[in-house]
Amino acid sequence: MALLAIENLHIFYGHVHALKGISLEVNEGEILALLGANGAGKSTTLRAVSGLVHPRTGRIALGGKDISGIMAQDVVRLGVAHAPEGRKVFSTLTVDENLDLGGYTRSRDPKGLEESKSQVFRLFPRLLERRRQLAGTLSGGEQQMLSIGRALMAKPKLLLLDEPSLGLAPLLVKDIFHTIREINTQGVTILLVEQNARVALKLAHRGVVLETGSIAFSGTASDLLNDERVRKSYLGEK
Repeated sequence: MALLAIENLHIFYGHVHALKGISLEVNEGEILALLGANGAGKSTTLRAVSGLVHPRTGRIALGGKDISGIMAQDVVRLGVAHAPEGRKVFSTLTVDENLDLGGYTRSRDPKGLEESKSQVFRLFPRLLERRRQLAGTLSGGEQQMLSIGRALMAKPKLLLLDEPSLGLAPLLVKDIFHTIREINTQGVTILLVEQNARVALKLAHRGVVLETGSIAFSGTASDLLNDERVRKSYLGEK
C-alpha cells in the first residue's frame, strides 16, 4: 500500500521548471532511493513533500490524504519529517536542545518525547556523549547523526533523507547507512536522496532516477543495479 503518492507534480522556481510532471509512490515500510545528477530535481521533490515548496499543479497524498500546498509545520504533524541536505543543525544550541526542537509538534506528550530521545541515543550513542555540547562544535558525522535524530523526534511515518552521506568519510557512511536500515526495520518508511547511487540501491527496496525534472528510470533496486544504462550513467561503470 502506498504511504506517499505523488501524481503529475510540477514545481517552478520563477520561470525554471524544476519538476515536470513526475509521478511516484513510496510503499509503507519500504526505502525508496531517489537518484540523479545535481539539478535533477531530487531535493525539490523532498521539499515539495515536506511543504517547503508548493506545486503549481499535481497532487501529493499521504495515506490517501491530499497534503499538496499545506504548511510545512502541518505536514510534520501528519507524520513527515525531513533531514535536509547540509544537516542544518542549530549551531548555537546544544544537542539536547536541537532534539527538543525536533519534537516541538509533540509538546503535549513529554513522556513520549523522552522515549523518542532515548531511542535516538540508542541509535546514535555519540549524541548521548555530546548531549550538552553545542551542535556547531560537532564533527560533520555527528551533525548528520543529529540531523537524522532531530527528524526522528517527530515520530514520523515517513522520513525524508537528503544526502545523508555527503562529505562523510567512508567508515562513517557505512555507520549512517546501517542506522538508516535499522530505522526502517523499526517501521519508518524512508524516501532517500543520495549521491552514492550504488550504496543507496544496495540499501533501498526500489529506486527512481530523475533527469532534469523527469523520471528516466524506475524499478526494484536490484533491477536498477543490473541495468546497463543505469550502471553507465549513474554507477560510474564503462
